Amino acid sequence: MFGRPVTLFRLFGFEVKIDVSWLIIAALITWSLASSVFPTYFTGLASSTYWAMGVAGAVGLFLSVIIHEFSHSLVARRFGLSMKGITLFIFGGVAEMAEEPPSAKAEFVMAVAGPGASVVLSGILYGITVLAGVGGWPGPVIGVLSYLWVINLVLAAFNLLPAFPLDGGRVLRSLLWGYSKRLTWATRIASRTGSGFGFALMIVGVLFFIRGDLVGGIWWFLIGLFVRNASIGSYQQLLTKQVLAGHPVRQFMEENPITVPYQISIEQLVEDYVYKHHFKMFPVLEGGQLVGCITIGQIKAFPRSEWDQHTVRELSSDCTPENTISPDTDASEALAQMHRTRHSRLMVVEGDELVGIITLKDLLEFLSLKLDLEGREPSGRE
Repeated sequence: MFGRPVTLFRLFGFEVKIDVSWLIIAALITWSLASSVFPTYFTGLASSTYWAMGVAGAVGLFLSVIIHEFSHSLVARRFGLSMKGITLFIFGGVAEMAEEPPSAKAEFVMAVAGPGASVVLSGILYGITVLAGVGGWPGPVIGVLSYLWVINLVLAAFNLLPAFPLDGGRVLRSLLWGYSKRLTWATRIASRTGSGFGFALMIVGVLFFIRGDLVGGIWWFLIGLFVRNASIGSYQQLLTKQVLAGHPVRQFMEENPITVPYQISIEQLVEDYVYKHHFKMFPVLEGGQLVGCITIGQIKAFPRSEWDQHTVRELSSDCTPENTISPDTDASEALAQMHRTRHSRLMVVEGDELVGIITLKDLLEFLSLKLDLEGREPSGRE
């Protein structure tokens, strides 16, 4: 994803978020439908009608992807998994799981739920399309309905490719997991299969490009690249979780972190702390008590000429679940929180007391060392 997603709404307790990259694909889909697809199959309409159909088709696809991902999330909830929400980005959507499925059966049911929902939705839309034709509905409406029932079938078919972490890849992993009882091994095989499919799609993109279809070639190549990187990244993510699992945050935290008093000026903060220690975040204390933190980004919001006119207290932000963590929290969760919030340093707190700082650098150094010493297959739930 390209940046921090924006929350659109909540439904059934799930947050639905959108990454700015989704706007790119939405614009491209609208343009493609309005300028090519609908004019080809429904001739003689006004340009404004084609654009209205294009917008309706893009919105319909947006809702279809949400229904697909909600199906995953609702099934995951039935198996007791904590789902953080749904995020739409340039290549579709993803239901954000906080942990791996508890069993191969859960993985299988969760994986097929999305494509199954897309197939059911396609059938419903097909039925409505037939009724619309019999009832003499306007041609543009029938055109949009026809596009949506077809695109939902395409969505189901694409997701069923055995390319982890697509739904088909998760089905493959669940079968391998159920057969071998080894999650890591099953993930590695599914990941390699997904990587191979991604490479094959990249080759398809090159062939399209050679044949003169520049746009089609670029898209197939980018989709293949995404699938390949996602496959490799998913396996690495599992390894990371397993290596850090069972290690509490207190094992890695710096117990005597550098802190700043709330009353000093921004000028003094930069000169005596930022330039000296090179950190991007500092805890802020008032009377020995933790009252918040201040970051490089907050400092940059003020012009250089005003640094001596403002204090740390004015600029600092409050302690929140995004920038704090408990010392007894599993280190794998700390890493996930850093990834989710884009904070490379977290304040470790017990109650209102600051007991340390944990950094991304410390976690990655431990991860690299342990994998180097113990190999790429950690012990545990294989």
